[in-house]
Amino acid sequence: MGERTQAERDEMTVEIGYALFSAAFAAAVVFGAIAGPKLMFAMPYAVERGLLLAATSVAALVFPLRVVTVLRRFSREADRRDRPDRPGRSEQ
Repeated sequence: MGERTQAERDEMTVEIGYALFSAAFAAAVVFGAIAGPKLMFAMPYAVERGLLLAATSVAALVFPLRVVTVLRRFSREADRRDRPDRPGRSEQ
């Protein structure tokens, strides 16, 4: 790929930060949606424990899935920007 410019490195840093932040937010929303009924309703201990386990498991899956999705999309867009639309012709 060659050397990257400072602007490209900055863009990558911002994209990584966005991926991590949006993944944490998505995982928190999913956790809250699944574990939320535990706070709203009186439930047996086993059900509460099951909700917490399910919420933790799903949130742990959502986080890396979101990070990978955002970074793969960024990578594809960066590759598309680097390749000229018409091979053999220079940008004007």
